[in-house]
Amino acid sequence: MSPRSLWVLFTSPTPKKDPRLQEARKYDLDPRFLQFSGGQTEWRSSNLALQHGLGSPEPFFVDEELTLSKAFSSSMRPTKIIPYLYRATARFDQDDITITTLVTTSRFQAFSRMVERYQGPISVTIHVGNSTSEIRSLLKSLRALYLSSKSMATYVDVHLVIDAFDRQFNTWRNIARLFARTDYVMMLDVDFYLCTDFRTAMRNSWHIMHQLRDGNAAFVIPAFEYVKYADGVDHRIFPKDKRTLLGLVKSKRLGMFHASWAPGHNSTDYKRYYAAPPGDVYKVTQYQSAYEPYVIFKKDGPPWCDERFIGYGGNKAACLFEMYISGISYFVLADHFIIHQSHRYEEAARRNEVRLRT
Repeated sequence: MSPRSLWVLFTSPTPKKDPRLQEARKYDLDPRFLQFSGGQTEWRSSNLALQHGLGSPEPFFVDEELTLSKAFSSSMRPTKIIPYLYRATARFDQDDITITTLVTTSRFQAFSRMVERYQGPISVTIHVGNSTSEIRSLLKSLRALYLSSKSMATYVDVHLVIDAFDRQFNTWRNIARLFARTDYVMMLDVDFYLCTDFRTAMRNSWHIMHQLRDGNAAFVIPAFEYVKYADGVDHRIFPKDKRTLLGLVKSKRLGMFHASWAPGHNSTDYKRYYAAPPGDVYKVTQYQSAYEPYVIFKKDGPPWCDERFIGYGGNKAACLFEMYISGISYFVLADHFIIHQSHRYEEAARRNEVRLRT
C-alpha cells in the first residue's frame, strides 16, 4: 500500500476482511485503532446532586476525540492523539514521580537506557507522520522496543500522536504530563542519563514532599555535558556521585550543559552548586526568561506549556517562565545531577527555524 494520508484513508467504511485488521492484531493493537474510533469520556452527576435527588445516576458519555480536541485546542490540526497505546502493568504510588518525555524512533536506544536506569513511572509521547508507511514502520519498531525488556512493559505508558506537524514539543510535553499517573512529574529530555537517585532522596524528604504537595515549588536537577563529544557517548563511564563529578569539572572534562548558551542554565548557579554541602537544597535567586532547567513539580496546578510554541528554540523556556511568573519558586538539589549523552542534532532544521524567528 502506498503512503497516503490517514485522514483520507479512514473516512471510508472499513471492509470486514480488510487486511489492516490483521496488521493491527499483529502489533497487539485493538483493530478499532486503525479506524480512529477512539473511546468515550464518562461524566457523572455530582454526589451532592444525587444526594438531593437531582441529576442522574446514569453517566453521560462524550466522544474521546472531541474531549482531546478541546484539551489541545491550541495545537496545530488535524491531529490524532491516542493515549495509552501501551500502558504500563505496574501500579504506581500517587506520591511517586513520573518522568515525562518525548521520543522519536532515532532516540529509542537512549529511551531504553532511561527506562532501565529509572525503574519508575514514565509517560512518553511519540510522534509519527500521518502516512501509512511511517505508521507501519513506527508500530513495528515500537513493539520491538516495548518487548525488549520487562522494565519497558512494567513502567512505561506510551501516547501516540499522528499528524503532519513535526516538533510540536509543548503539545507533546502536555500530553505526557496529562496522562502521567502520579501526582508529581519531571520534565526531561530523553538524551539525559540519570546519574543519581534523586527520586528516592526526594520521596524520603518530608520537607521536599511538603513543598511539592503545596504546588508552589519546582526542583531542579543540574544538567551537565562532556566538553569533548567523544567522552559523552558511553554512559557507562559517567560519574555516579558528586565527588567524582567535581573532579571531572575541575579537570575541565565536564561542564554546564550547553555552556555556549549561558542563559539556558546559568540561573542554577553552578558555582554555588559546586560548593554546596551534602544535602543542601537552595533557591534559584537570579531567574531569567531563557532559563530551561530540568525540573520536578506537581502535575496538577502549575500552568501548562503554551502549545503555540513549536519548533526549536524557546519552547521549554517559555513553559518554565510561565510557571515562574505564576508564583512557583525553583530550588536546586545540590546532591544530584544528570549528564547529556552525546548525539548529533538536526542542525539544519534548528538553524532554519531560529532564522525564521529572528
